[in-house]
Amino acid sequence: MSQIENIPILPSQTSVVSKKDETGKPSQETKTIVYKSEVMRQLMKMLDRVAPSAATCLILGESGTGKELIANAIHERSNRKNRPFVAINCGALRETLLESELFGHEKGSFTGAYTRKIGLAEAANGGTLFLDEIGELSPGIQAKLLRFIQEGEIFRVGGKDPIKVDIRLISATNRELDVEVGRGNFREDLYYRINTITLHSPPLRRRKDDIALLVEYFLARGANRFLNRGRQMSEEAMKILIKYDWPGNIRELQNACERLQILADGHVIMPGDLPEQIVNPEQKIVVDDYDASVTLYELEKRYILKALNYFDGNKTQAANALGITIKTLYNKLHEYGEFEKYAVHVKPKAPGTGAGA
Repeated sequence: MSQIENIPILPSQTSVVSKKDETGKPSQETKTIVYKSEVMRQLMKMLDRVAPSAATCLILGESGTGKELIANAIHERSNRKNRPFVAINCGALRETLLESELFGHEKGSFTGAYTRKIGLAEAANGGTLFLDEIGELSPGIQAKLLRFIQEGEIFRVGGKDPIKVDIRLISATNRELDVEVGRGNFREDLYYRINTITLHSPPLRRRKDDIALLVEYFLARGANRFLNRGRQMSEEAMKILIKYDWPGNIRELQNACERLQILADGHVIMPGDLPEQIVNPEQKIVVDDYDASVTLYELEKRYILKALNYFDGNKTQAANALGITIKTLYNKLHEYGEFEKYAVHVKPKAPGTGAGA
């Protein structure tokens, strides 16, 4: 049986990482890492070594592998654990908005800046700043981030006075940054500044031993468990889940468990309850399904809008499910002339009280 322990954790057990709000106090949400596989045991041992230091860390891994949870676990094991852990998705905002979110702005510095805004870097003072999808940063922001790391000070947008900030920087990306450096898309000096320690978040297909534990965790804590359907997985269904490669990683597995809790016919999930693409992932597309009157552009548009409607307009969840960055989703919506329709943020469907990695 898996266990849930308070940090520090022991290898091959489940760890609970408490998320803190911007004041540094524990929030109601709990971030959880569930594992027993050897690859994750080695990663957690590495975290225990790295966490007490002040070294910058770069977490590499595919989308949906839980890179933010790893960053949070480093923070919780560090001497900054009683200070804020602040995260920002660098791919979700345009350059001008990202600079304001990261460094803050002064009143009147641009149209709409009616008050002074404290940036996330300043809010994280004394704690940890986590930059997710750092490979999406524009050259302009890369230069300012490099100066911030080197000098330990920021300038708010429209501000003239430097502000000293003490943070530990942890970054993450699903890109090959060394390749991006070679292409001239990412600054070489910044690359070496952010990856004093490089950690690899393994894909779920390399963590097959963890799948049963993760399924148990998600089914026990899913938002739809009150429906009293899909409470546990049959042995046959579990074998199918373990055989599947999970290209969307843990995020895909969590979404699958949520749907099974809603759509399963009974208390026990049987193979017939599983989605066809999981049961037969290598099934070929039937030629009769091809419609010569529908262009690839139109097909893509329909599918993206279907994903948005499925997630009640929540762009972050839709982008994650589609396997694209939220920036790409924004660009597609502008291209389709549908951006205004989905401009209002919709509260995400609650996946439960925590997230697994």
